[in-house]
Amino acid sequence: MNFRQLQVLRTLLATGSTIATAKSMALSQSGVSRLLQQLETDLSLRLFERDKGRLIPTPEAHILARDAETILLGLNRFSGLAEDLRSGAKGPEVVRLGLPSSMWENFAPAMLVNYARDYPTVRIETFFETTSNIARLVEQKVIDFGLLRHEDQVPPGIDMEIVATGTGVCVMPKEHPLAALREITPKDLRGVPLILIGRQRPTRMLLDQTFQRAGVKQNVKIETHTNSSACAYVAHGLGVAILSSFFANLYRHLPIVQRPFLPITTQDFGLATPSGTSSSLAAKALMETLKRQIAVSQQDTPAGLK
Repeated sequence: MNFRQLQVLRTLLATGSTIATAKSMALSQSGVSRLLQQLETDLSLRLFERDKGRLIPTPEAHILARDAETILLGLNRFSGLAEDLRSGAKGPEVVRLGLPSSMWENFAPAMLVNYARDYPTVRIETFFETTSNIARLVEQKVIDFGLLRHEDQVPPGIDMEIVATGTGVCVMPKEHPLAALREITPKDLRGVPLILIGRQRPTRMLLDQTFQRAGVKQNVKIETHTNSSACAYVAHGLGVAILSSFFANLYRHLPIVQRPFLPITTQDFGLATPSGTSSSLAAKALMETLKRQIAVSQQDTPAGLK
């Protein structure tokens, strides 16, 4: 198994065809097919079903592709490190961080403006991912640190510093009738179109249980997988969302309001770093910048920076 085989696997799953893969990687179609066959032989595992000239990825191919992406990122980081060493440390230091997907639009740019001014030679690489993916990238030391939702158990290989707390809120358009209420309960949302975060997430499962206990059937209008899209849908009058105030506060520039959702739930958010490692000065400075930006984004709210 080699680097090129992993690149072909990743690219083929992303593009969906050998023609596009060959073009993207400057290979022939036969070259793509040969590398895939070699990979299947090396792994003793069928990764694609062949059907009338089409390659249909197996579930095993999708599982391996996720780890292939991490391996390729790690190799790219290794190559970049070697390049900096060859330059005699004259090149810029690199800091890599992971943030929740909903923080790319406003939070990350605002955070990086001052940091880029204070550390002009540092190159920054941002990864916007889910909590589980950020944890994996930290554990495997692909990134220097990440901000993620704190679960009951900290993943192995990770040190966690809790830096913020959010509470469950109901987010609605400013002119929505529910905005007249000081607090929102499941019964207040009977028949109201809801915009909810995807069912696979632990917070969604807890929310579903809350509605079940209240005897209220959810009227789910839209399911989405980012808090930013949920707030945008609310701003366009598509429904009412239930999410953490930590994320809702990032989108207060939109024509939306939030009210506490009862029963009260809390979520902690922490800075995750690889266990047993020491962060560079540049990485530590960026972590402090991130904490300050969190404080700004959460100010004048009940749940903010700890």
